[in-house]
Amino acid sequence: MTRRPQIAYLADGRRLHLQDGPIDLIVEARGRAAEIETAYSAAGHRFTGLLDELCDELPLLRQQSDAARCPMRGPVARRMHAAVAPFASDHFITPMAAVAGAVAEEILGAMLDAACVTRAYVNNGGDIALHLSCGERFTIGLLDRPDAQGVVQTTMVGADDPARGIATSGRHGRSFSLGIADAVTVLARTASQADAAATIIANAVDLPGHPAVVRCPAHDLQPDSDLGARLVTREVGALSGSEIARAVSAGAACAGELLAAGLIDGAALRLHGETVVVALRAIDMPGSRGSAIEGAVHA
Repeated sequence: MTRRPQIAYLADGRRLHLQDGPIDLIVEARGRAAEIETAYSAAGHRFTGLLDELCDELPLLRQQSDAARCPMRGPVARRMHAAVAPFASDHFITPMAAVAGAVAEEILGAMLDAACVTRAYVNNGGDIALHLSCGERFTIGLLDRPDAQGVVQTTMVGADDPARGIATSGRHGRSFSLGIADAVTVLARTASQADAAATIIANAVDLPGHPAVVRCPAHDLQPDSDLGARLVTREVGALSGSEIARAVSAGAACAGELLAAGLIDGAALRLHGETVVVALRAIDMPGSRGSAIEGAVHA
């Protein structure tokens, strides 16, 4: 028998909380009351058993992705593979790099299939799948680091913007990082695509071999990590201004390539208080060194 996840309204009575094992979602929809109720019911129904579906394919999901072949069967697992496949030829990446975004997408899709709502989001620990009907907007808070509370800047996604997925990665987040970024926030067409791209860009923000960067094998911290013996960042000591600039520039170059390839719609990279935005147009952000490689992130 499939176990029941925890499903309950938050104290505000507007948002729904769904939790099962490591999956922890905040869901909100707007529209007519009956449609919202139907959407939330669909979210709960689809959420029940979803973790079991992923666990059934976990050994495959923890393996290096093959860009040309998808052995996974479940819809969420296949979405995870599709999101990481564009990076698999040039990087080590497993479908797990897109799990949070893919789960958020699946729940949002179930809601939209069942009900007509004007605006909705599913937030899976900071990786967000969005629905915006005409005239609707969604404000994103850019964090100094994924585990922090303070927002350093906000940006807006409107119904006319192509982005419907937001994800943040970095060395302080729930997953391990090969790079040293405090936070990399990515906007993309879908949440799973944003999730995968944020991982790749955050890994690129790096100073290989720098003595101030402490690393250890991922499996020493988490025996079943999909990263195995690869060295993940644990601490980053003092860095000079030029070193910060070099690390962030490496990440920005990576983000620029993904932007040019149409894999992201914009990114904000943050390290030791410095922020660089990669977009098709300049965006004013406090503390930013500016500019960009030209985009579609709207401030």
